[in-house]
Amino acid sequence: MKSFILNKNLAHLAVLQRIELIDKRLKKLRKLFGRYIFSKIISKHFINIKEVSKNYFKIMEEEFHCIEKYIYSKKNFLSIGAGIGGLELLILSNLSNTHLTFIEKNYISKKIKYGWDESNNEGYNNLHQLKNFILSNKITSDRFRIFDFNKNNFPLNKFEVLLSIYSLDYHYDFNVYYEYIKKVMNNESILIFDTIRPDYFKNIFKFVEVIKEDIDTVHKSKRIICSKFI
Repeated sequence: MKSFILNKNLAHLAVLQRIELIDKRLKKLRKLFGRYIFSKIISKHFINIKEVSKNYFKIMEEEFHCIEKYIYSKKNFLSIGAGIGGLELLILSNLSNTHLTFIEKNYISKKIKYGWDESNNEGYNNLHQLKNFILSNKITSDRFRIFDFNKNNFPLNKFEVLLSIYSLDYHYDFNVYYEYIKKVMNNESILIFDTIRPDYFKNIFKFVEVIKEDIDTVHKSKRIICSKFI
């Protein structure tokens, strides 16, 4: 596998979630016409689906390799804010007998915004498209579940691995999920996410390790792995 299977709607959604998937030409058009026109028209009708698929696969493969050694023996995963689920698809494809639960938004905000949203009001996903993406890439329906964030019917079983790549505490405050995460983690569970304030979590978890540093972005974030609440 060197690329994902994407249709036009999935490619468009992927671009809205990860602007780095488009080429320099489209980035110039985005800057020229603004984010609203870009999200409604340009990103929908002028993207190269094969190129987006190839770029998305490459980025997700790098993300998978970043965390692979921490998760290779795990079976039960929870992902918060996964987008269309490229990393999660690779986990399901590469790690046998795994099961993955998604918690996601089911709407796209009228104007795409990038940055910190304290209450997590922004949304850039479609749960039907997320399900379609996983199934289209040859994962059977018994290996994953999808929960709508706004329906507040979160699963309450314990998870071995909780993932929130460039979502939790990167685009919105960790406290949005704090109480819930405490309920679904035990002493053996690990939480992997990106943050601009890694030292803050040393007051919340007994174990905090930086596993990746992203110094070339505006937020200069660090990916951390945490376990065992204090």
